[in-house]
Amino acid sequence: MFRILALLFLVVPIAEIYIIIQVGAAVGGWNAIALMVLVSIIGAWMVRREGLSLIGRIQSQLNTGSLPTKELVDGLLVVMAGALLLTPGFLTDAFGLLCLFPPTRVILRTVLVARFANKVQVAGAGFGTFGPGNSGGDANGVFRGGFGEVVDVGEATIYPDDDDDPIELGPSG
Repeated sequence: MFRILALLFLVVPIAEIYIIIQVGAAVGGWNAIALMVLVSIIGAWMVRREGLSLIGRIQSQLNTGSLPTKELVDGLLVVMAGALLLTPGFLTDAFGLLCLFPPTRVILRTVLVARFANKVQVAGAGFGTFGPGNSGGDANGVFRGGFGEVVDVGEATIYPDDDDDPIELGPSG
């Protein structure tokens, strides 16, 4: 992974400079710069519009009690699109637009989910499973965290260490 990132950090700027020089030679230097600024301004407006739309969809999914998995991946792609569109250059703008437009975003989301599906766990490292009808706790409503922490949800008692002496979180006095 490090080699791929190192290669990208070397190849992308060189490719961007080459493309900017070619576009500048075709339409003029100032026109190429103006085009990059215009694409960045329009891209920022489109990222804002798509981001606000995604926030509304995430809130509606949460209000219905379901997890907004597609919307969260789309949010990641929109944030990535914003970063790419604000980076000067035509190559990064093209990839940013691919991440921003909904039809290509669906394709990218499908590829990302297929690529990382085996690396993401809904319930990992003993942290419990969360979802409708499942509090993540045992039969007594006690959640056992992944670091040996026991939280009694009903009475707000925490056992932070191995000696099982409770720390009461109720009102002091």
